[in-house]
Amino acid sequence: MDNLESVLRLLLDAVKSNGKKAVAQSTTSEIPVGISNRHLHLSQKDLEALFGKDYELAKLKDLSQPGQYACKEVVTLCGPKGAIEKVRILGPVRSKTQVEVLAGDCIKLGAAADVRLSGDLSRTPGVTIVGPKGSVQIEEGLVVAQRHIHMTPEDAKNLGVHDGEVVSIKVQGLRGGVYSNVAIRANDASGLECHLDIEEANAMSINSKSTVTIVK
Repeated sequence: MDNLESVLRLLLDAVKSNGKKAVAQSTTSEIPVGISNRHLHLSQKDLEALFGKDYELAKLKDLSQPGQYACKEVVTLCGPKGAIEKVRILGPVRSKTQVEVLAGDCIKLGAAADVRLSGDLSRTPGVTIVGPKGSVQIEEGLVVAQRHIHMTPEDAKNLGVHDGEVVSIKVQGLRGGVYSNVAIRANDASGLECHLDIEEANAMSINSKSTVTIVK
């Protein structure tokens, strides 16, 4: 009888332990990282000016955010001081063209781009975009992307944040540290992911397998 009770006790402890592990995994605060290089989003009007009338973007691969994808098409960006070739277009088309570059690219182009969230283009500098069938000079839309975290409202609730909030994130590792001014972007069309550009990622040795945690 004593042996049977001991076995039952061990089994009960194992069940409790597994249950605790399952809860810990489902409420993890670790957030995956997506690293972006320079790229642009085009309006249909500008797409046709660059590639021809009724042109449709060709998908290269899906991106982590639902409905977003990298395209086969690339263009050249031209500024007052220089040009950057083979800049990837991301789809689908948008209502307004937006060009997202790295801070170092601004030196090469000779344009002082502001750090902005996607869609916040008012009073930003323009740039010339050159495609195979023509060119477009946009009056505004050149930005350096502000670091941000995409998530659903449910993710935001679990992480104790809300849409529009600005937080800091912590990165582990020998070159890790804390990045501040990280915007929360919570909506039903998002997947949980922290977006950094390649310069920010390189500064802290972050790669596609890295995770970050929110600190306040």
